[in-house]
Amino acid sequence: MIPFRLWVYLQTTPLFWLTATLAAFLIADALAKAAHRNPLVNHVAIAIALLGVLLKVTGTDYQTYFNGAQFVHFLLGPATVALGVPIYANMALVRRNFWPMAAALLVGAAVVIASALLVAKALGAPRAVLVSLAPKSITAGVAMAVSETLGGAPPLTAVLVIATGVLGAIVVTPLMNALGVRDFAARGFAVGLASHGIGTARAFSVDPVAGVFAGLAMGLNAVVTPAIIPALLPWLAP
Repeated sequence: MIPFRLWVYLQTTPLFWLTATLAAFLIADALAKAAHRNPLVNHVAIAIALLGVLLKVTGTDYQTYFNGAQFVHFLLGPATVALGVPIYANMALVRRNFWPMAAALLVGAAVVIASALLVAKALGAPRAVLVSLAPKSITAGVAMAVSETLGGAPPLTAVLVIATGVLGAIVVTPLMNALGVRDFAARGFAVGLASHGIGTARAFSVDPVAGVFAGLAMGLNAVVTPAIIPALLPWLAP
């Protein structure tokens, strides 16, 4: 009886869920390191799975969990801003690639949105799902705001954003190798544009230059995509 009472107390304590989040990440990162950072062993996906199982087994609702883990959520802001440091340190390289990046950003953002909507529409997805799907390749906070503004479902958008990031982080290395893309600036920019923060984290673990360009693409895409989606939706999701 005492262990049960102790568990009831712990699961309502904010510090417990913060500790559980950090522990899940450390376990997932250790597994990824043991697998020599194989893209299939994605530490973000593993950490999410571990926490999901824990919440399911304990019957804990999301709000209770978030009340404890919200400090990690708060750190997303400073972590995103911190991406500006390596970008500034590599500013000369960024300037040399300005025009190729600008073209890749506009074309890539449009293709990412259009391809997802066309496939989902062909499979019979309703408009609300299409709207929720459109911003899947930008960072979660921006994507959820865009989805809500245009009539989508922000919770569904959040799930799609995470799934997109994890999938992009897994396939980027073998895909780029298969395509023969050796330029780490191009590789990083592609994964940052398509897979936002999770893809950017993968890029930094592979090569510093790839990480710089992934972070740059993630930031720029968060500005460009919300502007493109309203122009494409009337054509792709009337």
